[in-house]
Amino acid sequence: MGVTVIHSARLVTGGAVTADAWVRFDGDRVTAVGTGSGWAATTDAGVDVVDASTVAGDGAVLTPGFIDLHAHGGAGASFDEGADAIRTARALHRSHGTTRGLVSLVSAPIEVLAARAGVVAGVAGTDPDVLGSHLEGPFLDPGHRGAHDERALLDPTPDAVDRLLEAGRGTVRQVTLAPERPGALAAIARLRDAGVVPAVGHTSAGFDLARAAFDAGAGILTHAFNAMPGLHHRHPGPVAAAAADARVTLEIIADGVHLHPETVRVAFAAAPHRIALVTDAMAAAGRPDGAYELGGLRVDVEGGVARLAEGTRAIAGSTLTQDAALRRTIEAGVSLPDAVQALTAAPARAIGRDDLGALAPGMLADAVLLTRDLEVRRVWTGGRASAGPGEGAA
Repeated sequence: MGVTVIHSARLVTGGAVTADAWVRFDGDRVTAVGTGSGWAATTDAGVDVVDASTVAGDGAVLTPGFIDLHAHGGAGASFDEGADAIRTARALHRSHGTTRGLVSLVSAPIEVLAARAGVVAGVAGTDPDVLGSHLEGPFLDPGHRGAHDERALLDPTPDAVDRLLEAGRGTVRQVTLAPERPGALAAIARLRDAGVVPAVGHTSAGFDLARAAFDAGAGILTHAFNAMPGLHHRHPGPVAAAAADARVTLEIIADGVHLHPETVRVAFAAAPHRIALVTDAMAAAGRPDGAYELGGLRVDVEGGVARLAEGTRAIAGSTLTQDAALRRTIEAGVSLPDAVQALTAAPARAIGRDDLGALAPGMLADAVLLTRDLEVRRVWTGGRASAGPGEGAA
């Protein structure tokens, strides 16, 4: 890694848009940000100078790197298939702007899930774009299990929680659980004490119990509105409890399938700066329709929509990428700065990464260069450049 200067872009970071902006990377860190032609004074023969208007056209947009708290795979690979599969799927999502993310693992027998958490720990130790694991289960409500195997679900006993934490060797970052399961509130406190962010999800909990879970230390609502009671005028449920609590980040899947666009807009209005746009992507992301697998369950993908092949026909993750989520969120009526914050600063803050989520001096040099139509052209992860799916397009 050397020195990179990107200039002549609309910079979207920190909730603001700055015209004719430039950013300088020295190695893996941002060292300067400015506007106009000031970038020229920072360059010499050894600097990689990137004219954003040449690479991405007039109106080029530069944002911090996207962060996905919740994805299960892509490019035909599932994260629970091992280290090579994790890297394959991450490469697909990186090309769409997701510079870093958690590896989400679906419910599985405790010994299997522990082994998978150990694999993630190994990859996180060598691949800095892998921020750790998100264990989406196995402490879930069977009645709201979605695409999780009911046979793998169990209560969050101290032994079960500790076994998973030990297997993750300090890399478990998020654990989704249903607060109504016996021992769940104590497990939330245990996870928080261990530096993990507990998340409420796949639950039948009402407003009061969800609020108790947040008071116990839960800081995320996993894919808000999905696999939980909805907003009701007399029973506001976990979504309302999360929206009312400034400590809580709400995951939103803006794929046009999980949520109506108006629901996306309402969520942003109800919890400003606390929405994290996630993909919940499974192996079919970036691949054609067909037969796939998620957590040992068969999944059919038709028209880009993933559903269980048998039984409930529940939605089984998505085929979403975060650049597409950005475009859909804008179409729903959310402003560009707010939508970008939901891909960058909000998820970084949710898992306590204060070195990510913004393009400012001292931050990690993660950035995404997009066209005015928000198609990804180039991506930088820790100052290293890679092509977006649209680079080279007219």
